[in-house]
Amino acid sequence: MDAAKIIMGKRVLLVDDEKDVLDSLTELLNLCKIDTATSFDKAKELLENYYYDIAILDIMGVDGFKLLEIAIENKIPALMLTANSLTPDSLKKSVEDGAAYFVPKDQMENIDTYIADVIEAKEKNKNPWVRWLDRLGGVFDVLFTGPDWREREKDFWSKYRDNY
Repeated sequence: MDAAKIIMGKRVLLVDDEKDVLDSLTELLNLCKIDTATSFDKAKELLENYYYDIAILDIMGVDGFKLLEIAIENKIPALMLTANSLTPDSLKKSVEDGAAYFVPKDQMENIDTYIADVIEAKEKNKNPWVRWLDRLGGVFDVLFTGPDWREREKDFWSKYRDNY
């Protein structure tokens, strides 16, 4: 998969209360058309008035789960990006609420690949969580102290292990 080719020219909304995170993401996604928001209200306005190929939503600082709801209502796929909400419960809530991906901020250097995964899955009418498990499952095994976190929710995660 050529991530640069997939994301080139895509409209992306970046939402985070930390300006340095927005600056880093903007630099990493220089092939995209970027809008940014540092508050819930600004992000809500943008989600309700513009179309985006994807929205990148911080969970904690801007009420990311409420913004996810708005993105879903407007048929905009959303990637949840977090540093302070890296828990199995937040991950599961993201999946259940309709997010397309869940990424720790310390993994954002690969954000172009994750966005490409979501866009490609959407174009092929596939589930992006299959690719997510392949790319980031091991990261979460470490964060969540081993693969037992998936075993505890085996029925939940098994539906995302189908072939991509």
